[in-house]
Amino acid sequence: DSPLSELSVLGFEYGYSVVASKSLTLWEAQFGDFGNGAQAIIDQFIVCSEAKWGQVSNLVLLLPHGYDGQGPEHSSARLERYLQLCGQENIIVCNLTTPAQYFHSLLRQVLLPFRKPLIIMTPKSILRHLSAVSKISDFTNDTFHFILEECFAEEVSNVSRVLLCSGKIYYDLLNEIRQKDTKNVVLIRIEQLYPLNIVQLREIIHKYVDAKELVWVQEEPRNMGAWNYMFPQLLDLRMEHQQIFYVGRKESASTATGSYKIHLEEQSNIIKQSFANLSSSESGESISILS
Repeated sequence: DSPLSELSVLGFEYGYSVVASKSLTLWEAQFGDFGNGAQAIIDQFIVCSEAKWGQVSNLVLLLPHGYDGQGPEHSSARLERYLQLCGQENIIVCNLTTPAQYFHSLLRQVLLPFRKPLIIMTPKSILRHLSAVSKISDFTNDTFHFILEECFAEEVSNVSRVLLCSGKIYYDLLNEIRQKDTKNVVLIRIEQLYPLNIVQLREIIHKYVDAKELVWVQEEPRNMGAWNYMFPQLLDLRMEHQQIFYVGRKESASTATGSYKIHLEEQSNIIKQSFANLSSSESGESISILS
């Protein structure tokens, strides 16, 4: 029965985080798109108050984001908007995949010597995903990882394709790799999109000198998600012989389809295209080729 007045609620939480400077304040949207109603607070205060007034905050925004077939209002937290608002290291934007990563991101938020707002995409389906688990040692003996890397080839020289993604699409790609016993790929998860750890990402990509394909995979339509943010980064990081590919939904006015059947077809096609012969695929469908 809430009036869903996100503007006022997020405004209060932001103000509280400023005053209670040694606390950890978290605001969670019921669905990520509900942040739309609080956009003025985000645009006018959260992302720019430090630049405008020297006013800092470590407020955490938890925004459910992930394509589970629940329709356009319950799929997207508009990740692309937050990435467009990034500049001068004003906020931290994460799309995490494990409980330990979530734990360490919050712990880091308290222990950092400086205070920055933290935006986290939080897919609801990961809460019950059987593979989204962490060992106790991941909490007690580990730390936060900006990027997570998994190589499925026996030798680095056998890797022909580097798959890059962020968020829960990782588990769909991982499942396909295990089912097909794919051996020629490496799977890279960008856990923190901004500030992006360019040095680490360059080291990982340049490790696979025989890989000719860098493939960005996302669930969102091409004009949304992290693609437009990551593409120029990949252009700068790739080696001369490497082509960059996009795999995801085609451009759309709506964040997602309202049909669960179409959703499943789209999701299945994304996974198939991720492992298909990309050079022979038709541009303008679920894949676009950029070299």
